[in-house]
Order: sequence, then structure tokens, then C-alpha cells
Amino acid sequence: MHAYVVVSLLTGVRTEEARGLQWAHVVTWSDETAEWRPVVKPGFDRDRFAVYVWRSVRAHGDIKTEKSRRTLELPLQAVDALRRHHTRQASDRLKAGPVWQETGLVFCSTTGKPLDAANVRRGLRLVTKKAGIGETWSPRELRHSFVSITSDGGVPIKAIADLCGHSSPAFTGEVYRHQLKPMITRGAEVADVVFGPSKLA
Repeated sequence: MHAYVVVSLLTGVRTEEARGLQWAHVVTWSDETAEWRPVVKPGFDRDRFAVYVWRSVRAHGDIKTEKSRRTLELPLQAVDALRRHHTRQASDRLKAGPVWQETGLVFCSTTGKPLDAANVRRGLRLVTKKAGIGETWSPRELRHSFVSITSDGGVPIKAIADLCGHSSPAFTGEVYRHQLKPMITRGAEVADVVFGPSKLA
């Protein structure tokens, strides 16, 4: 679950997008060919990585909306988590031997089978219990946390909407209004810095 949690938290992908992510859609930039290539070919010894969020575990592999189809560059912590996860998965494949099912999925069972929603919920709750933050967390809260973190970091709502694959910033504002830092406070904060209380006295 480590890589699943890290990638979900640091990219904001939907849980059905994470469960449908394939290694062929984890890509790295090749200076030699000036193109993105699946990471399993050139390996992880590169500088830039991204994920193609082009499919999910929905019927026929469809993503939620047309706007949901997006390419996200990966933060370094997510790359490191995926690098270690790829090594662990190779070990799982060897241990499973003939019972391994090759699905090409990044996140799968120890025999290669797709994870269902219940698998991920149970796994996440074990993580949050061990972290001492309770057992009531659901996978979608990783996406909510991503919105909170990026909003608190000053990322504009339009950019957050694009990262999350939302149809519009208005939708992001409606669905995640509790996670978004109220931008209306920014004017007051800037005025306090620029003028300060003594300058207006």
C-alpha cells in the first residue's frame, strides 16, 4: 500500500484511476529520443517521470469524463515509491511462479490480480491504524487531502481542477469547498504585510 498511498496523495488521482494504472502508463522523459517512454524500458535512472491517467477500473476502462484524461508529472517522492514498488512486484512475480497473472497493473495483488475497492479500503485502514490516525479513512480521502495540500500551498483553483481532472474550477470549488483554502483572505493577508497596522494609524 505504500506506493499506492504516496502516488494517490501526491497526484490526486481517483481511486479507480490508481487501481487501473498500468506500468505502460508510467513514463520517463528520454533526452535521446525527445519523448516520453514507459519506465519499464529505460528504467528509473532518469530525471523526469509522469503518469498517463488515461484509464480506470470503470466499465470498458473508461475514465470518469473526457476532461479526466490527463498526464501528470510525478513528484520525486512518488517516483521513489514506484521504483521500490516495481522491485517488490518483481519479487512477488518470482514467488508466485506459474500462478502469477500478468495484467500490467502497477497496483495489484501478490499474484498479479487486479485490486478491488474492498482490497484497497482494507489496506489503507491498516496503514492509518498503524500511523495512529484511526481506521475510518477511505481511499478517496487521499484525493481530498491532495486538494487541501495544494490549496494550502497556494496552487490556484484552476490548476487544482486540471490536476484532478475536473470539468471546471467551479466544480472543484463545489465538491471540495471544505478542502480549499478561502482565497478571499489573501487580500487581507497581503494588505497586512504591505501596510501593517502602524502604517494606517
